[in-house]
Amino acid sequence: MAGIPFDWEGTRGRRRNSPLRLPGEPRVGRRREANLFGPTPSKAWRHVDLVLVLSAAAISALGALMILASTRGTDPDAYDSSFLRRQLLFLGLGAVGMVLITLVDYRRLRDFAWFPYAVTLVLLALVVSPLGAERRGAQAWFQLGGFQLQPAEFAKVTVIFAVAALLARYPTPLAARYVGLALLVLGVPVGLILIQPDLGTTLVFIAIAMGMLLIGGAKVRHIIVLSAVGLILVVGVLDSDLLEDYQRDRLTVFLDQDQGLREETYNLNQSKIAVGSGGALGKGLFEGTQTRLGNVPEQHTDFIFTALGEELGFAGSATLLGVFAVMCVRIWRTAQIAADRLGSLICVGVLSMFVFQVFQNVGMTVGIMPITGIPLPFMSYGGSSVIASWLAIGLVLNVHMRRYD
Repeated sequence: MAGIPFDWEGTRGRRRNSPLRLPGEPRVGRRREANLFGPTPSKAWRHVDLVLVLSAAAISALGALMILASTRGTDPDAYDSSFLRRQLLFLGLGAVGMVLITLVDYRRLRDFAWFPYAVTLVLLALVVSPLGAERRGAQAWFQLGGFQLQPAEFAKVTVIFAVAALLARYPTPLAARYVGLALLVLGVPVGLILIQPDLGTTLVFIAIAMGMLLIGGAKVRHIIVLSAVGLILVVGVLDSDLLEDYQRDRLTVFLDQDQGLREETYNLNQSKIAVGSGGALGKGLFEGTQTRLGNVPEQHTDFIFTALGEELGFAGSATLLGVFAVMCVRIWRTAQIAADRLGSLICVGVLSMFVFQVFQNVGMTVGIMPITGIPLPFMSYGGSSVIASWLAIGLVLNVHMRRYD
C-alpha cells in the first residue's frame, strides 16, 4: 500500500482551456525558453499567493510586537531596543531571500539541489568544531560579531529541497532502496545535529521525513519502521551521555509536573502561569505582569507564545493559531495543484516542518510537550530561524507561481 496519492501530472493546477496530457506524452504549445527563470518569468508574478505571503507577514508583525513586549521590562525609558531592531533586520533579510528564491524556476534548480545540501553539511560539521559557539549546553552556533548563525535552521530548508529532488526521480510506490536513500540524505545532517546536541531540531527532521515519505509514495510498512526507528532514536539519545542531566530533565519534566517550583520545573510553571493569567482577552498590551517582570526565561525566543497568551489572552492566541492554519492550508493547496511531483514534495516538506514546530512550541508552553527549544516560526526572536522560515515560504511561492507551466 503506497502513501497518499497526488495528481503528479498537475492537471488540477492547469487552466481549464489547456488540453490534458497522458503520462509521457510530449507537451504541445510554445517552446520553453532556455533560461533559469522558466518559460514566462513576467507572467509568473501574476500567480503569487498573496494570502500565504500576508499570513506569514501578519505572524511576523505580531512576533515583533511580542518581542517588544517581552523585552520592554518595567521601565520603558530604559528599554533596550536592540532585540526589536535586530528582529526587524532579520525579517527584512528573510523577505529578500524569499524574493530571490522565487526568481529562479524551482525545476531548473533540481540539478543544483546537492550544492546547498553539501554546504549545509560542511557548516554542521564546522559548528561542532572549535569554530562553533556553545550556548545553553549545545554547540550549535557560529558567533559572527554581535550575531549568531545556526546552521541547523537552514539545514531544514536545504534538506527538504534535496529530499524532494531525490524522491521526484523515482516511481511510486517507492521501493525500499529509494526510501533508504532518502533516509540517508536525512540521516547525515541529523547525526551532525545530534552531536551538538540538539534533540529538538532532530524531532523536526523526523517530522519532515514522515511527511515527505508518506506523500512521496512510501509504503505503509516503511512508515511504520521509520516511526519505530525515530522512537528508538529519541529514547536512545535520552538514555545516552549526549545530554547533560539538566537537559534530560528539561525534556522529560512535562511528564511529572507536580514538583513545585524546583529548578527543572521553573520554566514550565512560569510559562503556564503567564498563559493562564491572560484569560479570555488578556491583561492588555504591555500590561502582563509575568512578562514585564521577566519571570518567564527565554520569553522573547522559545517562550514567545507566553507573552501573547498573557497580554492578548485566548483571543490573541486563537487568532495567531488561526493565521497559522490559513498559512498551512495555503501550503497544502499549493502541494495539490503543483505542476509536478517535485513541487508537491517541496510543499509537503515545508508544511510538515511548520506544523510540527507550531504544535511543539505551543505545546511546550502549556505543558503537553517536552521543552525542546524549538522556535515558533516567524514569531520567536532569532535570525537563523526567521530567515529560514521565509526561505521556506519562498520555495512554496516558487511552486505556486509556476503551477501552470
